[in-house]
Parts: sequence; C-alpha cells; structure tokens
Amino acid sequence: MSETVTNWAGNITYTAEELHRPHSLGALAALVADNTRVRVLGSGHSFNTIAEPGADGLLLSLAALPAEVDVDAAARTVRVGGGVRYAELARRLHGHGFALPNMASLPHISVAGSVATGTHGSGVGNGSLASAVREVEIVTADGSTVVIGQGDARFGGAVTSLGALGVVTALTLDVEPSFDVEQHVFAELPLAGLDVGTFETVMASAYSVSLFTDWRAPGFRQVWLKRRTDQPLPDFPWAAPATEKMHPVPGMPAVNCTEQFGVPGPWHERLPHFRAEFTPSSGAELQSEYLLPRPYALDALHALDSIRTTLAPVLQTCEVRTVAPDEQWLSPAYGRDTVALHFTWVEDTAAVLPVVGRLEEALDAFDARPHWGKVFTAPSAVLRGRYPRLDDFAALARRLDPQGKFANEFVRDVLSL
Repeated sequence: MSETVTNWAGNITYTAEELHRPHSLGALAALVADNTRVRVLGSGHSFNTIAEPGADGLLLSLAALPAEVDVDAAARTVRVGGGVRYAELARRLHGHGFALPNMASLPHISVAGSVATGTHGSGVGNGSLASAVREVEIVTADGSTVVIGQGDARFGGAVTSLGALGVVTALTLDVEPSFDVEQHVFAELPLAGLDVGTFETVMASAYSVSLFTDWRAPGFRQVWLKRRTDQPLPDFPWAAPATEKMHPVPGMPAVNCTEQFGVPGPWHERLPHFRAEFTPSSGAELQSEYLLPRPYALDALHALDSIRTTLAPVLQTCEVRTVAPDEQWLSPAYGRDTVALHFTWVEDTAAVLPVVGRLEEALDAFDARPHWGKVFTAPSAVLRGRYPRLDDFAALARRLDPQGKFANEFVRDVLSL
C-alpha cells in the first residue's frame, strides 16, 4: 500500500510508503521488532524531519490504539495511552475532578509527542509538560516493554527523548484537583516601558501569561493573563483592557479562541489559547521557538526589536512565555528559569529559512535552545554545546537501542549516534 503522509502544516512529506496504525500493543510490538528503522508520527504537529523514518523505515501512528485514560484518585495520577491527545485527556480527567498543572496553547496535540519534544505552556511557576510525568512505558527495539519511573537513574532522559529510545505506549502523569481559570486580555504593552523588574512583574501577574506581537512596531499588541480563580488578580496598569475578543494573529477571527473577558471556566477550557472543539485540519503556517535563560529576556527582546524589519514580512505572530526549570536532560528548559520566544511564520519555507537564520544570529549570545519539533537552522555542534547532559542521553540511547533502530538522520546528527 502507498499513501502520501505529511505533517500537519504540510511542509514535510514523509518518504515512508505507509503510515502504520496498529490496533493493539501486541501488533505494535511485532511491527517494531520486525523493522530496522522506526519512527512515530504523533499528531503531526512538528515542522521539521524529527519524525522522518527514511524511505526504508517504518512510520507509526498510535492513534488506533485503545485511548487509555486511567485515573488513580488516591495516588493523584493518571495513566494515559501513547496515542491520546490533550483535549481528550483533559475532558476525561476533568470528569473525575482532576486537572493537569498546565497545557500548551493548542489542545489537539498528543501527550506523548508533546513531552518528547519539550513542549510547554506558560507561567513562571509552571514547568514544561514533561514536568508532570511520573513514569514512562516504552516499547524498545526487540518489541519488549521497559518502564522507567521517577527515582530511576535513567528517568532524566526518558521523557523528553525525541523518540530515540523507543515507542512510548503510555505515560503516568501527576494530577491535582480541578480548578477554574479566568482569561483577561490587554492591548498595547510598550516595549519601551519595560525594565527587568517590570518584565518579571508582568510575567508573574497571573498563573499563565503570554505576550503577543507581530514586530511591525515596538512592543506587544496583546497580553493574555490566565488567572486561577483561587488566586488573586493583581492590578495590571501597564496596558488597557481589550474591548473586543482577540486572536493571537492580528486580523484573524477570535471565534475559535478560548473564552475571554474574565469569564470563569474549567482549567482545560482556558489554559489553551484555542478551543478543543475547533480542530484545525491543516496549518497554513510554519513555527519556530527558542528558549533561553530568563535573565536574558529583556536584552533578547530588544535584539528582536532591532531586526523587526526582517522578521515582520514573514511573521504572523510572536508569543513570549515563561517556563520553570525541569530536570529532563534534553528539555529546552533543563536546569534554568526560561523565557520562550515563539514565532508563527507564513507558510513559505524559502522565505522563512533565511529569516530564521538571521533570528538565530540575533539570539546567539543568549544561549538559546530551539524547540526540537519546530523549524531551526542551528547546527548540531551548537546544539551539543547548549545541553550539558546531551552525552548522558546519547549513552542512554545506545544502551536501550544499540542498533540505532529509532535514530533517524535528525537524531543521529544531534546525538552523534
């Protein structure tokens, strides 16, 4: 059988002739054991070749596996199958009276794929999505299953793993009691009015905070504050409240965005920027993201402002968020309070790539780590210099996958496998 398989954005067409969708763990294990190259596509929300298995490789989807969501109320954990997406997990978890600490802006992405690439939400006290993981179950090269939990010396490499250790078939996550959130949007926050202290105060002014700009002018067109209703809402004197519902991309209709104007609602209907019932079939965009130490935030923003005439023609929106440190060796937020600079570009690879290169030059002095699943041009030598535990991860990958079954060109380049 031959089919054309692309990522969500359509900028990557995979060379594998078929996307295999096993319906059981036994069938999945057999496929893994019987093939020499294996990669998992996840929900397809990656913008580079991280999921590419090669023409002779096996491309797997876990979407047809049972959508397991097993809540342990006493332990305050949930075990979730490898093919489950955040929207489904959140709905079922909330039905049991529990919540995840945070979510990404788009709830349609898979849990396993998100944590494997270092995806995150926002909030000075909120770690990456991988921070919630307590245990990971992995089908390894011979088809057997390995379980790695907190306390295991391998755990720091097991979750944000780039798919290089095996096929993640289940994760156990820590949860907390369900909570409500209000979303407040403000307009026109000047960059000129921000000093280091003010930036820190702005980003800590709610449970989750996002700044948006298209860099057509200095400063931020929008500020999104997501307040837990069990926490106080401070004054926000730096920008005026929005008078209409907003979309992160200027000019786009806000109908598909989560509720604004301070209307309280369940955590999973406010922490993402977009409604779960809005399912994008394709993305007319490319994305890049860079995560750097938070003390560099203001200098980095001024560096972006200095090249905004280069950025703006191919940029739809730029989002600024914060992420607390985590302990995953390959997490872009590993070991440091982080500011994340996210770029949603137009869907034009030829026009975007030179701008990405110029952007990386502007951020080079700030020890920026690119998001593993998005568009970047930084060479492997640069990446290896920015991850102090990368050699430890490469050694773990060699132990669990000595023949390199899960190491595609992307992974081999980064890890020197």
